[in-house]
Amino acid sequence: MFTGLVEAAGAVESFTERGDGAGSLVVRAGSVAEGLRLGDSVAVNGCCLTVTTLDTNHLRFDLLGETLARTNLGGAKPGDRVNLERPLRAGAPLGGHFVQGHIDDTAPVLALEPRGDDRRMEIGLVRDYARLVAVKGSVAVNGVSLTVAGVGPDRFWVWLIPHTLAITNLGDCGPGDRVNIEFDILANICMSKNTHDKKGSQRLE
Repeated sequence: MFTGLVEAAGAVESFTERGDGAGSLVVRAGSVAEGLRLGDSVAVNGCCLTVTTLDTNHLRFDLLGETLARTNLGGAKPGDRVNLERPLRAGAPLGGHFVQGHIDDTAPVLALEPRGDDRRMEIGLVRDYARLVAVKGSVAVNGVSLTVAGVGPDRFWVWLIPHTLAITNLGDCGPGDRVNIEFDILANICMSKNTHDKKGSQRLE
């Protein structure tokens, strides 16, 4: 479990795709690597991955074909910045929101507009995900916990403050880039319950 409060943006050292559709990712993680052990979890652009090799500065992760299909990690190139967060520890402050590290889908950045020192980021909504986004609700974008500022039928938008731009890779994004999206777990639970209740009512009728 994570909070969406990114600790640092690491840099991709290498991404290697295997013949079976899976791959491996090596990241220069800096201070985020401190205290980690083999088998620990790290959120990389919001995707929960298992550390398979580590040294004082580098972390290696094995990526399944499902991970490559659902996230933007398959397009990682050497030098790309990726957001890193270690798991939430029991008793630690919860400053963001509960983030599982299970990416729902990728979505295109439609605009990143300067507004003073801040940025307004507009992101496309795919499939029927608009029902999972609410104004003033939470969403994780590349693993960053953000508050939804507005929602349209095929898009939503968020605001990025200077600290977020400095610490994360969201300021590197431009129109057409795809970002990892994890919708709020509470919205997913509520929507699943409503769907289940409706199906149950239909059966009773």
